[in-house]
Amino acid sequence: MAFIPLEIPPGVYRNGTDYQGANRWRDASLVRWRNGSLRPIGGWSERADVSANVTMAPRKLHTWVDNDSNSNIAIGSASELLYVSSGGTATDITPAGLVTGNGSAVLNSAYGGGYYGGNSNNSVYGVSQPTSGIFQEADTWSIDNWGENLIACLTSDGKLYEWDLNTANDAVQISSSPINCKGVFVSEERFLFAIQAGSSPRKLAWSDKEDNTTWTPSATNEAGDFELATNGEIMQMVKVRGKALIVTTTDAHLATYQGPPYVYGFERVGTSCGVASRCGVISIEAGAFWIGNDGFFVFDGSIVQHLPCDVQDYVFADINKNQITKSNAVHNSEHGEIWWFYPSSENTECDSYVAYSYREQHWTIGRMGRTCGADRGVFDRPIYADNTGVIYSHERINVAHGTNTPFAETGPISIGNGDNVMKVNQIVGDEKTLGEIKLQFKTRFYPNDVETTYPSDSTYYDLTQMPTSARFTGRQVRYRIEATNNDSFRVGTVRINGIVGGSR
Repeated sequence: MAFIPLEIPPGVYRNGTDYQGANRWRDASLVRWRNGSLRPIGGWSERADVSANVTMAPRKLHTWVDNDSNSNIAIGSASELLYVSSGGTATDITPAGLVTGNGSAVLNSAYGGGYYGGNSNNSVYGVSQPTSGIFQEADTWSIDNWGENLIACLTSDGKLYEWDLNTANDAVQISSSPINCKGVFVSEERFLFAIQAGSSPRKLAWSDKEDNTTWTPSATNEAGDFELATNGEIMQMVKVRGKALIVTTTDAHLATYQGPPYVYGFERVGTSCGVASRCGVISIEAGAFWIGNDGFFVFDGSIVQHLPCDVQDYVFADINKNQITKSNAVHNSEHGEIWWFYPSSENTECDSYVAYSYREQHWTIGRMGRTCGADRGVFDRPIYADNTGVIYSHERINVAHGTNTPFAETGPISIGNGDNVMKVNQIVGDEKTLGEIKLQFKTRFYPNDVETTYPSDSTYYDLTQMPTSARFTGRQVRYRIEATNNDSFRVGTVRINGIVGGSR
């Protein structure tokens, strides 16, 4: 019999039942598809270790180039703000009197924190605290640039700070700026925005143009404020094609500069599209993408649309909903991908990711412990941080992936119409270099039947010879590819040789 190609389209499909994912990739980690071939993501190496300077997991990482062409990093946790030089030296620039926040989302035990009418622990009113209910968000920084200076705001603290790049100074509160805010944003026109100014969940306030110390509106300046017509609370603002996109917990609005007397005009561009976290939105040339509480969304410059996702069922069953406010979006421009790091149901800290290839329009998933990051550009590689405060340089070719191994595993592949039993005796890999990968096959006679692994649960076909001898039988088969080393492998279409036969 002729060799049978096991042709699997790019990307992971993980919706519905196992058999609904037939002839697709079902599971993966640390791999991507590009131009039709499977390959590993780049490895990583330590760039700086600021674990001694932080007491909580970093939630925001920002990179920028100053006026002397130096590359800089700012990184913030719920209790610290650090400056990290391009050489990896960390300086604590935490503002004096900063109000420390929650490193993790915590159960709101105050009034309104429980579900209405709920009494999960059968306690008497006023006697004990609830054990389930609504979680307050994990506190995080929003960080931007005012020229070369750093602008920052921590959600628990609410003040707007500026740092002048002098490592002898801490960041200081901006004169006359609003308090009790939840974030900052610098517009294309050089207005500084305060998000949720004065504790109002729907209010935006902005300074005078080119002057971040003037906030009181008058006939001689362009400072102002506006209450959005929304039933949600403002979470994040990002630049989109010369305008500002405002994403709330329920909808999205567009802010357009109009000049005096109104300065900015506001327009709702999406409903039922709230973002799950304050770092969940990323803006690129193709539009803005974000993670919601049960799906993904995209703003294309005109309206917000639901982003079809081949792994939506898996991600929102896997994610720890109580800690979803830790989810963090990063752009990988080199490979045309948006990544979201999130905590899985097994953990309270970010240990997993889901990535969307907007160039090739497919999805992948995996495990990686990163809490925040920044795209390449300021530095030659993307910069990500883990929950301990170690900063890594990513996407490095032929560099190790920590203790993890890149892999991809298919869903069930039926032989014929699934009514024939196939006896396979040879495998032909399709690698760029022989021996870069190893294979394992798993067979069943029916979708919910007992699965048998070949060569065994702990061994693989090494594919160092072509063809490779094998021996397994089944009506449906799936296979797993693993890397054998740190080399940048390429895999195309695996083929098998077999004959139709009985089950014995």
